[in-house]
Amino acid sequence: MSFKAAAVQMCSGVDPVKNAAAMARLVREAAAEGATYVQTPEMTGMLQRDRAAARAVLADEAHDIIVKTGSELAVELGIHMHVGSTAIALADGKIANRGFLFGPDGRILNRYDKIHMFDVDLDNGESWRESAAYTAGSEARVLSLPFAEMGFAICYDVRFPALFRAQAMAGAEVMTVPAAFTKQTGEAHWEILLRARAIENGVFVIAAAQAGRHEDGRETFGHSMIIDPWGTVLASAGATGEAVIVAEIDPAAVKAAHDKIPNLRNGREFSVEKIAGAVAGGVAA
Repeated sequence: MSFKAAAVQMCSGVDPVKNAAAMARLVREAAAEGATYVQTPEMTGMLQRDRAAARAVLADEAHDIIVKTGSELAVELGIHMHVGSTAIALADGKIANRGFLFGPDGRILNRYDKIHMFDVDLDNGESWRESAAYTAGSEARVLSLPFAEMGFAICYDVRFPALFRAQAMAGAEVMTVPAAFTKQTGEAHWEILLRARAIENGVFVIAAAQAGRHEDGRETFGHSMIIDPWGTVLASAGATGEAVIVAEIDPAAVKAAHDKIPNLRNGREFSVEKIAGAVAGGVAA
């Protein structure tokens, strides 16, 4: 059956309490527009480059204000509430970049820890080492919901198509990609990556993003998107500031896409052999 999905675009700061209030306001707006599934961005609770300052306000899952607020909003609004991710303190002193999906009764239906760590050096001098502070996840899941089969990813995961293909092969109809893409990488790759993951797997992609210049000085790309299985952008937000985008999701469109281009069924096992290239006087054997 079809359902209305919303992606909430935010510009999270360094104060989890203020970010929780902003999340609540935007999620209520999305529900007022008829959304029964609402997704927030990666690091909804806090974007803070100063790791010491971040640790000073981090909480474990049982005491985290974003987790508490997400659960309460799900009950209040009768929705499936997806906190794209927030930073959760772990017992070993490290942090999980963890997403939560709450059912309308407020219970946690799924947790997802970001698998791929953003350890990169960009041309503009930005350098990121998520693995220095975060514990990577190791488990992908496809969750059966009353309205769709849902798969999970976070931000940098979108560059690893095998994760999406595995979930599609397990029956996922909707892929979720909450993110805090940098402005530089977003300008280059955000839309094309999201559309590629939708097209190659014949699934919907819902991606709520962080947007604009944040209190900690970073700049994120925005452009939250909802994309259908044919790669059409159904809804998108701007480059900066808060936004709520909504689109109708009909899982029947997934079957239609798979019937037209049955690449999930047509895939074949193969081997890869590395061989020598051309050499002087002829071709290598």
